[in-house]
Amino acid sequence: MTTLLVAREYIRNFYVKYEEYAIPALKFLLALASLLMINGQLGYMGQLNKAAAVLIVALICSFMPKNFMLFVAAGFVTLHLYEVSLECAGVALAVFLLLFLLYFRFTPGETVMVLITPLLFILRIPYAAPILAGLLGNPLSAVTVACGVIVYYLVSYMSMNASLLSASAAESILVRIREILDGVFGNREMVIIAAAFAVTTILVYLVRRLSVDYSWTIAIISGALLDIVVILVGDLIYDADFSIPGLLLGSVGGALVAFLVQFFRFNLDYSRTEKVQFEDDEYYYYVKAVPKMTVSTPEKKVKKITTQRGNRRVKHTNMRDAAHRQRE
Repeated sequence: MTTLLVAREYIRNFYVKYEEYAIPALKFLLALASLLMINGQLGYMGQLNKAAAVLIVALICSFMPKNFMLFVAAGFVTLHLYEVSLECAGVALAVFLLLFLLYFRFTPGETVMVLITPLLFILRIPYAAPILAGLLGNPLSAVTVACGVIVYYLVSYMSMNASLLSASAAESILVRIREILDGVFGNREMVIIAAAFAVTTILVYLVRRLSVDYSWTIAIISGALLDIVVILVGDLIYDADFSIPGLLLGSVGGALVAFLVQFFRFNLDYSRTEKVQFEDDEYYYYVKAVPKMTVSTPEKKVKKITTQRGNRRVKHTNMRDAAHRQRE
């Protein structure tokens, strides 16, 4: 455990020391991962699939505000879908505009969570998203997670049905738009996941705010269990055909990711908890102080090593100086 704490302190100190370089680097990696995910799922416009284009856009995102990445990602998706059909691009653009209105109205500062949620789906650990949102955000983060879920299922639907959507030229535009909307928002699995993630986010936030020992640990475990229960209940009601082993393994993986975040973000030493009581003219105060679990990083010691020849030279010099002082 001490080794892990020392490693954590090294990482923290490195981040603080090079923060002005670390933040653009992290933004670059997030933008790069998001664009690669979009190209991997869609990839219909050849110009956007080129490595140079992806790297240049990700580099631009690293020096721009975080919300700029959302517009870039939405633009990539819309341009790819334009190669499939005009209706697909129009529906995607309308959905993005609606999500942007919800996002900027309730949680304008949670760009990272919006982008990470679809990435967690790709990594097969989507159930980490609501737990992380509850630990690091607020109750309105449920909107952010729900937006991320809708984006993932939108991209997934377009990717799986691209050939059908591009071949239905005989139908009218309104009919094709309605088919796309029914395919995306009529997906029962998406509705269940979005609802479960929203409820889980709120529960995790409420539990981790409690003044009890190990509140974050309790929040992670209770959030993972609630997520499983809500999804299973939704599966029974709407017959969405969820994979039970996948749900359980994904929930365990999501909880492990949350515990890793807790280790870096909120690791307390409850064995040294102190409770203090004091009062003033108007109030009586009960204070519970829990110290953070920290260790001091070992300092590097530089040992000067001299050769025997160097030692003899130093000794001869000292003897000569002593003899000179005696003559004086």
